[in-house]
Amino acid sequence: MWCLASHNRTYATVDLHLSPACNPGPRHRRQPTRVTQASTLTESSTRTRDDIRNVAIIAHVDHGKTTLVDAMLRQSGQVDSRTDIPDRVLDNTDLEREKGITILAKNVAVRRGDIKINIVDTPGHADFGGEVERGLTMVDGVLLLVDASEGPLPQTRFVLRKALEAHLPIILVVNKVDRPDRRIKEVVDGVYELFLDLDASEEQFDFPIVYTNARDGLASLDPGVQGESLDPLFDVLLRRIPAPRYTPGHGLQALVTNLDASKYVGRLALCRIVEGTIRNGQQVAWCRRDGSIENAKIAELLVAEGLDRVPAAEASAGDIIAIAGIPEITIGETLADPSDPEPLPVFQVDEPSVSVTIGINTSPLAGKEGTLLTARLLKNRLDQEVIGNVSIRVLNSRRPDAWEVQGRGELQLAVLVETLRREGFELTVGRPEVLTREIDGKLHEPVETLTIDIPEEFLGSVTQLMAARKGRHEHMVNHGTGRVRVDYIIPSRGLIGFHTEFLTETRGTGIAHHVFHGYEPWHGEIRSRTTGSLVADRSGAVTGFAIASLQERGQLFVGPGAQVYEGMIVGENPRIHDMDVNPTREKKLTNMRSSTADIAEKLTPPTILSLEQALEFIREDECLEVTPKSVRARKVELVGHIRARQKS
Repeated sequence: MWCLASHNRTYATVDLHLSPACNPGPRHRRQPTRVTQASTLTESSTRTRDDIRNVAIIAHVDHGKTTLVDAMLRQSGQVDSRTDIPDRVLDNTDLEREKGITILAKNVAVRRGDIKINIVDTPGHADFGGEVERGLTMVDGVLLLVDASEGPLPQTRFVLRKALEAHLPIILVVNKVDRPDRRIKEVVDGVYELFLDLDASEEQFDFPIVYTNARDGLASLDPGVQGESLDPLFDVLLRRIPAPRYTPGHGLQALVTNLDASKYVGRLALCRIVEGTIRNGQQVAWCRRDGSIENAKIAELLVAEGLDRVPAAEASAGDIIAIAGIPEITIGETLADPSDPEPLPVFQVDEPSVSVTIGINTSPLAGKEGTLLTARLLKNRLDQEVIGNVSIRVLNSRRPDAWEVQGRGELQLAVLVETLRREGFELTVGRPEVLTREIDGKLHEPVETLTIDIPEEFLGSVTQLMAARKGRHEHMVNHGTGRVRVDYIIPSRGLIGFHTEFLTETRGTGIAHHVFHGYEPWHGEIRSRTTGSLVADRSGAVTGFAIASLQERGQLFVGPGAQVYEGMIVGENPRIHDMDVNPTREKKLTNMRSSTADIAEKLTPPTILSLEQALEFIREDECLEVTPKSVRARKVELVGHIRARQKS
């Protein structure tokens, strides 16, 4: 039995029973610190709201966060009337379902007896770390989800570091314990090592462990016993996660952590009420980011119930709410008491490390596949993205119809471009570039921690690949299953175009994850691609006759009938140099007959690049044409003789 104290708050007394398999070994174990009454809050007037718990679920991507939320919703009785809800119900955008990842932080509410549990589901990928940081400002504790086989991975370190920096209590959830290749003891030891590496406090280090099979909705406190429901998880959650604290009589303070929209009431601001009470129709002080304070009226007040937002007459400290009526409100601003407007501190997010240039489509095929074509529409849309995405920045470029967009990583920027194309934009997208810094008079660049999991037979070829990309070997573990896990520190530049080459070297069997590590001195030149491009030298329709001869020169990206233009990249040349080709060449008419079926049989299907693959493929003098229907690689300078003159 002990009390947990952090940030001048006293957490509820917790009685945790860890099974022998859960307890850390001698090298890990720390004695829990007993917090006496003298070290508790000096403000005796503060109270707790015992009818609410606010918790976030954090994990590496694809370790089962959203699946666990599904099971908690079902077993709490919040979705009885929705028996046909889909799996991963919180991944409700097309992109999230297609990619199998969570991109936007979102929250639902479940009830356990008289207690309401607000659950915030956060992304597991560091590229969407801005969503993680916002989600953590809304909660009082976290569930750390770890795969029973894969264990802690780079993104696990990232999201856990954010939770520890916020001084939040942790519950470790070892998920997928039904996997045949589970390594529960090793995984738990790995988590303790991770807590040590991240300098967790003694209170944070003494965390309970729950073993779950989220897919089947089972939980247990003993790894050797299969649970019957998620009851053990709910019980530990209610004991470990502290109830929100507040000061009776304190004026309103609510921090805006996210934005949403409703077709009925317009912009919604998602807030965590820190102090006071808010009512529907109330006049509040709107504390803006620029320091100004304006009066505003709450037109609509909503709270989460299950998967829905329902109207409420009032909400108090500890509640997570959505309010309407302030069209220009944005993230990081505060709603306060008009008689004593006191803004809350604005949370900080990590700086962007990658940039890409996004402009309107300038190719000869512009305007044929999209509906949103002008620079004004694109600029308005990018400005709108900045309002709702705190980790994105938009800067002017040298061209009036293009902008430099900075973000956390290649995946985040690719998701933004994919979202824009689905909305109807036609875009020209440049090659991703890293953002350098000057530290102590020397040029520094971002580096990342890369963890790869590969079969043993590919270790040699992958080592050569990493050496060419300036990767520095840090650690290697052989699990004795025929696969090895290797950790590298690698410049972010070295990861541009890495995944395609890595999958080729490992024949599709390799797994790679990376997360931002820090800045190091410039590592020198890195050759991103050892192949060249096959570039169309004229416009027209691709013919089967031309393809039959061109496919011997390299891998093609277009098939018969496709429209091409001068400067468009139609394939990959196995040699390092570019080659101008004519993909529209037709067969000369003669009086000799031949079977067209013979030609068709010889044609190899083209390789269709996804947006992420195309971003990895292009080099410095190349860019992408992105439309709602197509992704085409092209040269920045389309005219061949001008390109040749520039090279010379």
